[in-house]
Amino acid sequence: MGGLVLALVLLCVVGIVTTGGRFASVGNITTLLALAATTGVVSIGMTFVITAGGIDLSVGSVLGLATVWASTLSTQYLAEDYGWWVIVLTALAVGLAAGLVNGALVAYGKVPAFMATLAMLAAARGLAELIAGRQTQLVEVDPFLDTFRADVLGLPMIVWIFVVVAVAGWFLLNRTTFGRRTVAVGGNPEAARLAGIKIKRHTLYLYGLAGLTAGIGAVMALARTTAGSSTNGTLLELDVIAAVVVGGTLLAGGRGTITGTVLGVLIFSTLTNVFILNNIDSSVQAITKGVIIVGAVLLQQWFAAREKATST
Repeated sequence: MGGLVLALVLLCVVGIVTTGGRFASVGNITTLLALAATTGVVSIGMTFVITAGGIDLSVGSVLGLATVWASTLSTQYLAEDYGWWVIVLTALAVGLAAGLVNGALVAYGKVPAFMATLAMLAAARGLAELIAGRQTQLVEVDPFLDTFRADVLGLPMIVWIFVVVAVAGWFLLNRTTFGRRTVAVGGNPEAARLAGIKIKRHTLYLYGLAGLTAGIGAVMALARTTAGSSTNGTLLELDVIAAVVVGGTLLAGGRGTITGTVLGVLIFSTLTNVFILNNIDSSVQAITKGVIIVGAVLLQQWFAAREKATST
């Protein structure tokens, strides 16, 4: 964890030195945190799935579908009549439903997680395109925009949502039976089964949780962009998985860290911000991210081999 903090501090120093102070401005830091918030929330749900030895490639498409469904004219008409919470509940319901479908396919259909969520990635994006007609749908419910675009104590509301979800995720993973069961399932599924953990049901819950955080991310995306689109969340799953892995959660399962995930999100967001401020080509950004991800996985394997050698 100390290495992640050091990496984040070094990136901040590089940003301050190379941008002539623009990086450290209040406006830039606020923008950086706002951009990190959506990825961060979805990453919390992904942390649970990967900790349990699974993977969810569909979170970006599910987020896009949720923004589209929550911004249809019918949904907005209902929101005008009954309150902005209709938009929020619609996005959460879409995300949760998609997550539960993934979970059912993986747990009860015995479809490999990679294939099940890859299918959802394609299906959710296609359904979003059909619903929206490949058009962008503007959100015009002012109470919703006023609520979620407001600043609280100098920070955008969506940043506070990220903070709340991160704290809740940390508590759930580290201080509850649900979290202990998640780690047990990822570490040794057979031992977890013999210990009385209902593996299939727990897996269903985990993918439902990942879908729910994608739904929360959709609400945040709607607030930030004021538009629902089938292109929302494109390639988000890559950023999310990268943040989780760089943060220290094992791809093989059995160990997860919410604090590490938050640091991973901030590291990638800061890196992107520094590159943008220095007008560095986006291709270089992509290459750098790839190198960081590979380095993180190699370090995981090295530490795992070291622990195994020490235990024997």
